[in-house]
Amino acid sequence: HVQTVMLGEGGVIEGAREGLVVVDMSSISPIVSREVAAELAKKGVVMLDAPVSGGEPKAIDGTLAIMVGGPEETFKKVEPILQVMGGSVTLVGEIGSGNTTKLANQIMVAANIAGMSEALVLATKANVDPEKVFKAIRGGLAGSTVLDAKAPLVLEGNFKPGFRIDLHIKDLQNALDTAATVKTPTPLTGLIIEMMRSLSSEGKGSDDHGGLVQWYEKEAGIEVRK
Repeated sequence: HVQTVMLGEGGVIEGAREGLVVVDMSSISPIVSREVAAELAKKGVVMLDAPVSGGEPKAIDGTLAIMVGGPEETFKKVEPILQVMGGSVTLVGEIGSGNTTKLANQIMVAANIAGMSEALVLATKANVDPEKVFKAIRGGLAGSTVLDAKAPLVLEGNFKPGFRIDLHIKDLQNALDTAATVKTPTPLTGLIIEMMRSLSSEGKGSDDHGGLVQWYEKEAGIEVRK
């Protein structure tokens, strides 16, 4: 989609003028970001990749975490605009670095959700109130933004999407592809993407990624609820 909008017929590149700055805030492969940026550069256009994290709540509040890749000089020009949308705006490196950082973010979010789901299902199966478990551990080392955001929704059985499972599958596949390119192991990512794909095949791909708990619930034969 990004390639089509930027480089396709009627795309940005056709009307581009030298000095134009393109800020791509989608979450795509860093390899694609570099390829698109290289083509735009032939027209004198500079591109930044600037994916975000924080989901719908932080988008509404204007407090997204924005991770940016590209030339520092160009970043400084657009930073005030990004600050309007972001609680944190960080230049992490050259073009493609923003999306590499986003992939790292998505691996950690997915692993956090999986760990939370595994733990709460275990507690429930062992006849311990999962809501009390959540309250007991959230202030300790296991506490996290992910836990605070997703555990209450799981306890309510609310899987209305803030970030859909199918979109997280897309990001994790990009992470696996990038890992293969740079030759680094990603065993946890491989396991979690299979759980998510299983849920997607059951028609739950539009559920919030916190709905990953449903994979564990099905395997354990029990639901984590208040």
